[in-house]
Amino acid sequence: MKFRFVLTILLISGLMAQAQQGPKKNQSKETVTTTQVTVKEEAKPGNNERSIKVESTVVSNHSVTIDGKAVPYKATAGTLPVWDEDGKPIAGLFYTYYERSDVQNRDKRPLVISFNGGPGSASVWMHIAYTGPVVLNIDDEGYPVQPYGYKENPYSILDVADVVYIDPVNTGYSRAVSKDIPTNKFFGVRADIKYLAEWINTFVTRNNRWASPKFLIGESYGTTRVSGLALELQNSQWMYLNGVVLVSPTELGIDRSGPVDAALRLPYFAATAWYHKALAADLQGKDLTAMLPEVETFTINELIPAISQGGMLSTDKKKAIAVKMARYSGLSEKVILDYNLNVPTDFFWKELLRDKGFTVGRLDSRYRGIDKMTAGEGPDYNAELTSWLHSFTPAINMYLRNELNYKTDLKYNMFGSVYPWDKSGDQTGDNLRQAMAQNPYLHLLVQSGYYDGACDYFNAKYSMWQLDAAGKLQDRMSWEGYRSGHMMYLRKDDLKTANNHIREFIKKALPKAGEAAKF
Repeated sequence: MKFRFVLTILLISGLMAQAQQGPKKNQSKETVTTTQVTVKEEAKPGNNERSIKVESTVVSNHSVTIDGKAVPYKATAGTLPVWDEDGKPIAGLFYTYYERSDVQNRDKRPLVISFNGGPGSASVWMHIAYTGPVVLNIDDEGYPVQPYGYKENPYSILDVADVVYIDPVNTGYSRAVSKDIPTNKFFGVRADIKYLAEWINTFVTRNNRWASPKFLIGESYGTTRVSGLALELQNSQWMYLNGVVLVSPTELGIDRSGPVDAALRLPYFAATAWYHKALAADLQGKDLTAMLPEVETFTINELIPAISQGGMLSTDKKKAIAVKMARYSGLSEKVILDYNLNVPTDFFWKELLRDKGFTVGRLDSRYRGIDKMTAGEGPDYNAELTSWLHSFTPAINMYLRNELNYKTDLKYNMFGSVYPWDKSGDQTGDNLRQAMAQNPYLHLLVQSGYYDGACDYFNAKYSMWQLDAAGKLQDRMSWEGYRSGHMMYLRKDDLKTANNHIREFIKKALPKAGEAAKF
């Protein structure tokens, strides 16, 4: 996720009641006390130092109830090194690894490797709000409640797969070993993919997971990362995957400049306007998913051709297009004509509820904000992100220290500096296509929130169309939409549904016994 915020980690008192902290109340006395420190004394996180330990491990045992059944698991929190060309450690990456502990044959047990975005964001978001064994204490729509904390996740995918959450350099507790290490070793589309592929090789080897079916899941910029990793792992590490899950995907290096970029926003505008009851009565009277196909058809068949004509578009035709855009977006015909049919998303977030005194959120337009002035071209702040940070920052700091017993005075970077980031060479969409073409086992699932304005759902569909322009991979690609935003899993109904979609995807992507990888 492309966030530009300086964050202050919130310190929460250790005296908070266990019922508000999390699932320790659901553990047996034995599992609460079986935490093991398995690292050398000088690398032990309990020293509470502010320096990075390139290798550290803390293991604890737990249990979570998923779909009414107890699932015992082992949690490993620690760091593993990033190696340079000479085999010297140049960084330590922090990770949290969950293994179901009652599995006899781990060779058949799927392994899910999880990244978030930024590119300077930690893996905290999906870790403690989506697929992991705990989730935030939030209300059913995803808004923060106090006291802050976490609880069991009854929808976790840990029943069907082991999961490792990875924090890239400068996020979470991950750091370079020295300020003298060149940042271009880590900070760039291609550098990021290269070093993380090497690290995954180390992790898989150390944990004896080469035989396991493997899946990558990435959110936001994490989708760029895992799309590139799918091919990099095959070509440079000789590691082949069974599936890739893209949560709120970016553009994946797929060109859509000009008229296409301008037009593809409209279905998202329509979804947001529908949510805020800003559409005409006939459209508002339809269900969201019954209304959107009409907007999508208009976008492809009429809006893209119209914007492409520019000044050649007749006045009457331009007005007719603006009338339809106003009908679908909740904006006025005049505003749309003033922008020559190309309304920026910043302006939309400011304009839609301007007469009511609110802005709408960028990453989740269900959220409303309040600006200093009603006038202006864009919101003062991202209403949804400030809301989310209420919940996530205290919870991850409490959870890692109190539940997983990983103790350090190093600051957990929700977002860390990765500037300057080299954006060149982003061909990750085509990387993913090539990986799927080379590997008949490899399947793709895309998950989008209808109210996500940063990585909107219709652009995600467009990426899938262009990723497989020849139409030869359709039987291994699927898309799912949810009635929430960028982090669709913060809404309780979508948390359950989206995890079930991942669970079903994993099962579908596992080949039958003896099924060969061939076309």
